[in-house]
Amino acid sequence: MRNSLDLEGRPQDTRVVVAMSGGVDSSVTAALLKSQGYDVVGITLQLYDHGAATHRKGACCAGQDIHDARKVAERIGIPHYVLDYESRFRESVIDNFAESYASGETPVPCIECNRSIKFRDLMETARELGASVLATGHYVASRALADGQRALVCAADADRDQSYFLFATTREQLQYLRFPLGDMTKPEARELARRFGLEVADKHDSQDICFVPTGRYTDVIGRLRPNAIEPGDIVDLDGRVIGTHQGIVHFTVGQRRGLGIASGAPLYVVKLDAAQRRVVVGPRDALRMDHVELRDVNWIGDGPLDRAVGAGLEIFVRVRSTRAPQPAWLRATGEGYAVDLVAGEEGVSPGQACVFYDAPSGRARVLGGGFIQSASSKGMAGKAARGAVTPPLVEAMRG
Repeated sequence: MRNSLDLEGRPQDTRVVVAMSGGVDSSVTAALLKSQGYDVVGITLQLYDHGAATHRKGACCAGQDIHDARKVAERIGIPHYVLDYESRFRESVIDNFAESYASGETPVPCIECNRSIKFRDLMETARELGASVLATGHYVASRALADGQRALVCAADADRDQSYFLFATTREQLQYLRFPLGDMTKPEARELARRFGLEVADKHDSQDICFVPTGRYTDVIGRLRPNAIEPGDIVDLDGRVIGTHQGIVHFTVGQRRGLGIASGAPLYVVKLDAAQRRVVVGPRDALRMDHVELRDVNWIGDGPLDRAVGAGLEIFVRVRSTRAPQPAWLRATGEGYAVDLVAGEEGVSPGQACVFYDAPSGRARVLGGGFIQSASSKGMAGKAARGAVTPPLVEAMRG
């Protein structure tokens, strides 16, 4: 008979490692599994120098968070370990974050942390401890498939869904991961925390980049990649210089405020040219892109990626974590894969993730995704004019 984690065996015979950040979600995950009888081991990762971040509202993984995780472990009666992952976190996450910004991209460090630290290095540690699974407090769900594999599914609480940040999870990792909060809402999780007597029940959620203690990420980038804060020109779409800036790191595609340019009409950042240290600006309609080239594509849908894509696969994609999935076509190209957005999207920024779903809302299945290499407005417009785009996705969005 299978237990609540969809594993064979009694809970008391099943060891579970829980990644405990010190927040309410991971704390409830550990407490819930302990209450169900599992052999729970809590692990908190020390990822960077916590000094300046300690006690700062909105910071995650800081010194106070380690203290909170330890207190929760004591409260529920489980062993708890703090592991020093500073060097690997610096190499895999912080350095990549700085390099990406210096290259004119807008990176999402949480994705790289999940991919390289939590679901790779921590997973290896969990196996070494004899754990059957690694559980986290992410708001996303895992479902068993008929072929024995597992699917990644959006959370029941759409406002808390974290599937965008987990698209790089592999099939092998999904077999070993569990997300007990995927079918809960945030208020339900907080109520459980109160029932378990956890002091973190009303703790604020982390909001900022965890390794930026001051909240000013430009300080970190400037220290690691000084070229990103060198001055340069602000130019219009025709290349005419209309202003200057103090570093491309201060800008992101789609930005309107803070340009420091007097103009009769609103201007937006359309592109960042790191090589020339140029910020390209233009009207809002210049932001709309319909063709997105991808890199580092991860596929967790059914079958091999090339077979699934074929001549073009109808999917829904999210190009930023705060946006709803939009209808698109996933296509193979000579150099990899690209997405054609049926209705186009504004402010598609290199470095962000483009995540694939099988539905536009609800408990949609995550099919994978990739990082945005580049975006252009050359893709769908011509195809639509020639009638090459069929309507099912648009109809699905309407209906």
